[in-house]
Amino acid sequence: MFAAEKIAKVLEVNPQMLKELDGKMSEKTGRSGVMEKLCDLNERTIASTLDKINSKIMEANHVRGALRKTIFNHEKQFFGFLAGVPGANEFEKSVSLAKKISTATDGFFLKKDYLKEILKERPSQKLLDYLGYKGIDELIKNEDVLEVFSALRFIESNDWMHETFEKAYSGFKASDFEERPIELKMLGAKWLDVSKKFVAKKHHNVSHLKEFGVIFLNPIKEDVPGKFLRDFALLLHYFHEIDFYSKLFRRYSKEKNFAERFKKLLRGDVLETNKVGVGEWLIVQRYLAKENPADPRLFLPRVNPESMHWLRGERDLAKFALDRNDLDLELWHDLDWVGGLFDDGGREELVSFDLEDNAMSLVSFMEGKEKFFTYHQREAMWTRIFEDYVGGEDKTEELLLCNFDKGIIKF
Repeated sequence: MFAAEKIAKVLEVNPQMLKELDGKMSEKTGRSGVMEKLCDLNERTIASTLDKINSKIMEANHVRGALRKTIFNHEKQFFGFLAGVPGANEFEKSVSLAKKISTATDGFFLKKDYLKEILKERPSQKLLDYLGYKGIDELIKNEDVLEVFSALRFIESNDWMHETFEKAYSGFKASDFEERPIELKMLGAKWLDVSKKFVAKKHHNVSHLKEFGVIFLNPIKEDVPGKFLRDFALLLHYFHEIDFYSKLFRRYSKEKNFAERFKKLLRGDVLETNKVGVGEWLIVQRYLAKENPADPRLFLPRVNPESMHWLRGERDLAKFALDRNDLDLELWHDLDWVGGLFDDGGREELVSFDLEDNAMSLVSFMEGKEKFFTYHQREAMWTRIFEDYVGGEDKTEELLLCNFDKGIIKF
């Protein structure tokens, strides 16, 4: 089980746990040799990628530097391509291009009339003061309520947002939803001052309201190499995240306790546990490593729908680039799960080959922080292992949708 031991090192988990998992999953699914095949593919993909980016020295710092340089060059290519896309600025161009590229288009979302109802039920004085209105009816009459609702998170406190969520979202029924296209909006200039705080906190200028099927972009230019490509990939990721949750909304619309199930989805609940049985996989819909690198759930088998959204968003970008001679972004397709251990002064360090990890690492390098990111890759590798046992991406999504409210998939 040499392969399981190598993968365990990449994932920083107990190799014995992986060996037991492999035995159980092989028995339950009839698929054997998963760890060996994945380990071999990982090593071949690393070698092929290093050859493509002309990285000859097998040391961690050199490989990281080569990957950062590739992100830098690919972003320059992307800016050059964007120059020919219709739009007044790079943000309008990005919105236009993302809509064209994404393969996720429609979904099942809350009707827009409820935006007004929520604003009336929970009028925000801070919002009224910021826009200069005396009352919420005047605001609704004169403003784009979707834009206003999106901007609430910049203006109000987390406590206010959580209280509003509990009060306003507890009564929704399946009939309050409708089928309509996913929207991508650029916020207007009036939100510039408050949205700067959001960007400073989140380190990106993209967010979304998945219950309403909306992605919004803050037009705040950040002149740090890596940030633009990172955020454009995030736009495409959000299309697929919204599509996935829309499938869950639609599924739960036919079941009891819809409102509670709906709220649980939006909260991003993850089971609180420090152990699972052999053949049990946690469903983790957040990046726990960002919150607490020592979270015990990071050492357990898991499948993360975030990885699936990133795979699909990066695939959209790569497929678009594949047909163009002026873009080489197809390099990053199917690298999200790829990672290897390289020498770093006598010790082994994990290097992620994921586009987002490397874009973030480039940003950190340019800001003088020299932080290296790997959490997208690790989650994606866990999800890829799961996919290979169960029979692929579509079967993984099916199992996630069927078991999401349980928080765990059992074999």
